[in-house]
Amino acid sequence: MTKIKSTQELGQALRTARKRLGLTQPRLALAAGVGVRFIVELESGKSTVRLDSVMRVIEALGGEINLNGLAISAN
Repeated sequence: MTKIKSTQELGQALRTARKRLGLTQPRLALAAGVGVRFIVELESGKSTVRLDSVMRVIEALGGEINLNGLAISAN
């Protein structure tokens, strides 16, 4: 599991996953239903990207997000 603590680290992790899968940025954009510019900005660590689009990219790469260390209480 990769620990992500910044938008730059998230972008690098997604870039690495994309390349390991042999996907180009345009192919990933198509698979995730986002624009190529969004992929470029996401991989560069731009902090103003939309979370719903980030989630689609992660899903298109076969990944998921796990949250650890948060104080989450059940009501």
